[in-house]
Amino acid sequence: MGEIFQQEWFSLYGIPLLIALARITDVSIGTLRIIFVSKGLRLWAPILGFFEVSIWLMAISKVMANLTNPINYIAYALGFSLGNYIGMFIESRLALGMVVVRIITKRDSHVLVAALRALRYSVTVADAEGNTGAVNIIFTVIKRSDIERVRELIAKHNPQAVYSIEDVRHASDPSFPLEDKKRSTFSQLIRGMRK
Repeated sequence: MGEIFQQEWFSLYGIPLLIALARITDVSIGTLRIIFVSKGLRLWAPILGFFEVSIWLMAISKVMANLTNPINYIAYALGFSLGNYIGMFIESRLALGMVVVRIITKRDSHVLVAALRALRYSVTVADAEGNTGAVNIIFTVIKRSDIERVRELIAKHNPQAVYSIEDVRHASDPSFPLEDKKRSTFSQLIRGMRK
């Protein structure tokens, strides 16, 4: 095994590949760590930070030990770029946290509101004045994993509605349809990765 590491082809192509893979891994972890910090997952952020820095040190030490090979620099940069993309992709698959959906309807919103409440979403409706007349503003807090379902309801019951979606760090609504409290954040992470 030690002979492979000392061969010329390995130093030209194997080391750049290892550097790229290490950067993809550590930047993906770093992206997730930043997202977890913004969502208040205090336990997971430092654990991910430990692995992120450990992998980064390994990658940078390989680059510094092989400064004569310009492919190492390209591999390092390529790994960084792909790591950002993969980290965001993993986070979108996990769909952790909650969002507030703000829907502005130009026509009667009763059917849409009833459909949202039928799915046990907590909904608040307010009358407002838009550019072309009276509108309803619908507010609801949902899990990020439910965004697509709510979008489908909007498209079905009020396709001309304008809506916006924003991340929520914490929601205190006692009627929010939470999952079984025995389920841990870890089990949510695993289920999200299996999708």
